[in-house]
Amino acid sequence: MLTFAFVFLSIAATGLCEFWVDVGNPALKVKENEGVDMQCKYSATFGPSPRVEWKFKDIKGSQSFVYFDGKPIEKYNGRVTVYDGGLRLSKVTPADTGDYDCEVFGNEGYAEKTIKLTVLVPPNKPVSRIPTSVTTGSNALLTCVDLVGSPPPNYKWYKDGSPLPEDPSKFPNFKNLTYKMNTFNGNLEFPSTSKMDIGSYYCEAVNSEGAMRGDKVQMDVRDVNVGGIVAGVIVALLAVGLLLFGLWYANKKGYLPSKFGVCV
Repeated sequence: MLTFAFVFLSIAATGLCEFWVDVGNPALKVKENEGVDMQCKYSATFGPSPRVEWKFKDIKGSQSFVYFDGKPIEKYNGRVTVYDGGLRLSKVTPADTGDYDCEVFGNEGYAEKTIKLTVLVPPNKPVSRIPTSVTTGSNALLTCVDLVGSPPPNYKWYKDGSPLPEDPSKFPNFKNLTYKMNTFNGNLEFPSTSKMDIGSYYCEAVNSEGAMRGDKVQMDVRDVNVGGIVAGVIVALLAVGLLLFGLWYANKKGYLPSKFGVCV
């Protein structure tokens, strides 16, 4: 019985000395230009006046302070309010998306917690690149990019006004098509184009806040112009022959330096 009481008292004492930080919801979402409150509560074991700091890491991994040495850094003046138990960020922008660390120091103790903030922004009109003409059997890459939407959008492609399935092999009407679609980066690739790929294409960027479509572009697939290639080769050979004949004739008439010789 005494042993049990000793263990209980030891656990209780440990709990009283524990340093902890609680941020409530660790994943927050807020619309652009609105405000957001980020909770940061901590144990009394830090003492009556602990040091509280806020750090921010953006989606590219760059880290900086938000609140340091008892005040917001200059970049956040007028937009950040720190109060007992949290921080308020007003008029958020897409650049505010990232991780916010609340760090608490006091009584030789330290603890921190992270809040992931996502600023919600609908996609802008995506920029697409669609070739207007490709040759049969060649590789064709269609791209679609939106740099504004948050969270980052997924992409859809349309041909002649109808949505293309991500995997054409699963749909009878598209099983003869051999394209590859990446819904995450917006690429639509035709490894070997055929006449079946002729059509009007456009892409669409979609996230939880909305959807935007790009411009329509007609893509034609043409056969290789064999006659044109043959004619080009003949013209090139004639040009080389005329050049050699000109050099030979000039050398024969003595128009060229003596060290310059042409063997024909």
